[in-house]
Amino acid sequence: MGPYQAISELGFRLQRELWLAAQPQPVLGCVVVFAATSLLVLLAWGPLATGRGGGTTALLALDRAPQAVRSAREALWLQQLSLATQLRRLPLMLLTHLGGLAVGVESPSVALGASVLLAIRRRWPGFQLLAALSPQLVAVIGGAAGLGAAFRSPLLAVAYGLEELGQRSGLPLVLPALLLAGTGTLVATTMGQPARLPGLELGALAPELWGWVVLLTLAGAAGGSLFVRLLLPAATWVKRLLAKRLLVGALLLAASLTLLAFVSGGLSLNDGSLSLAAALSGESVGSPLLWLWRLLASVLSIALGAPGGLMHDSMSLGALLISPLQGLPGLTSNDLAQLAAVAATALFAAAHGAPLFCAAFVFTLQGDPALLPLLLLVAAIAAALGERWRGEDWNEHQAKALLAAKASAPQNPSATPSSR
Repeated sequence: MGPYQAISELGFRLQRELWLAAQPQPVLGCVVVFAATSLLVLLAWGPLATGRGGGTTALLALDRAPQAVRSAREALWLQQLSLATQLRRLPLMLLTHLGGLAVGVESPSVALGASVLLAIRRRWPGFQLLAALSPQLVAVIGGAAGLGAAFRSPLLAVAYGLEELGQRSGLPLVLPALLLAGTGTLVATTMGQPARLPGLELGALAPELWGWVVLLTLAGAAGGSLFVRLLLPAATWVKRLLAKRLLVGALLLAASLTLLAFVSGGLSLNDGSLSLAAALSGESVGSPLLWLWRLLASVLSIALGAPGGLMHDSMSLGALLISPLQGLPGLTSNDLAQLAAVAATALFAAAHGAPLFCAAFVFTLQGDPALLPLLLLVAAIAAALGERWRGEDWNEHQAKALLAAKASAPQNPSATPSSR
């Protein structure tokens, strides 16, 4: 996970120096975004196609496939989780963060964790602790631990493993994922995670904020549902465009993301962590128009196959919902920070499902334990609303597509990129 964190940190440094410095260089910034995005698309839909997307779709298929289907295709899906695939993803990761595409490192960290643990199992078959487990369970444990180690949170590892990666694996993944993620936190760094705050103590939620909590929960659920409803057809359109006219499509997508970077002053770039950090701290997040620019950038970045997912994008979009509230009389910076956490949780849970994991992730970033019960409640409500309003989520869509593919056809788990 260390290389991914370093690459992410490079992307944020470029964003600050080219776009957000006292003397920004938007022309150079536009050149970097356009060039890196164009090359990324050409490689991701050409010679490095197996490294496209976040890489978690094969993991989801291993967990969700009926026994007969899994037995027939398990070897193929495990091959898609090989270290060789992760190496092909590495140059795409570098181009993604050089160009500031709006994805985070969560999905690649999950895929890398699964690949490493599976490689250890293959390399040392006499290691009984792993040899006694099925490859599917080893992959789920490794993926959950990879995410937990990347964000220095064993809690995230367990929540993600149980709610998302290992819905059929259950309790056997808990202890190994805890141990591996806990060990990983000892060597993980804070690079590439500007939204990870030192731990805030915002105090009890003021009674007069409950109306805003309800409103932001509903707005977040609607926003998360809209995100997914835009993403599914956008991914289909991009796939058709690039299959017919790769060069034209690459230039069109690069120009679109460059334009969004220019009109947003660089704030549409990367996974939104800079805006998310400001919002969770109760600081200004800028114009309400930024929400639209970030939504479009996130949809295009994920649809074109950038290796990453929508976790931080969803939280950032949710947190930006407080923008119209800035400057209202009676709302302090602490109030805005609490409302930003509520909105981030609501939009994330509506887009993603997995309410326990979504609430735990926002809590991990902001670090106020007094707010956690409210975030759990908000996540549960938003996830229920999102399930009704959005239809299938991004992961379900991809897992179903992979399961429906003919066993004889070449399968790329990231033919449309992995969501998480």
